Amino acid sequence: MIQSPQSISWRDADAAAACAARIAPRLAPGDTVLLDGQVGAGKTHFARSLIQSILDVPEDVPSPTFTLVQTYDTAQGPLWHTDLYRVTSDQEIDELGLVEAFDDAICLVEWPDRLGPVTPADALHMQITVDDMARHVTLHWTDAKWSARLTGVLADG
Repeated sequence: MIQSPQSISWRDADAAAACAARIAPRLAPGDTVLLDGQVGAGKTHFARSLIQSILDVPEDVPSPTFTLVQTYDTAQGPLWHTDLYRVTSDQEIDELGLVEAFDDAICLVEWPDRLGPVTPADALHMQITVDDMARHVTLHWTDAKWSARLTGVLADG
């Protein structure tokens, strides 16, 4: 069953970071968050903020644009941050080991349209759009776990 989309807006980068920090503690290995939006929409900023909020020891969180994957050890388990913008084939996704990570790690995926048929059915989808005043985020999911996990954490900022 597809959940009705929920929408929120972030007035600035701090609001996006605060939302990421509210969602982060509710994630567990096996959870995938798909971050979709145009270049500059704030996907990496959201992911970076989420990661930094659950690291035991603060560290630099670079964009995985060129490495494709950055991994982190967190108190909640392993976390994979992937940027698939430069991926051009299903074979490249297989080589990354991302499909296996979907089972064992928290996965944040930028440019999830590149996943095609290996897109996790139980993922949380976040579509970010931009206008002059804010970032608008539409969230949707099919797995009921997201309804419970997101209760009380989605607020406009």
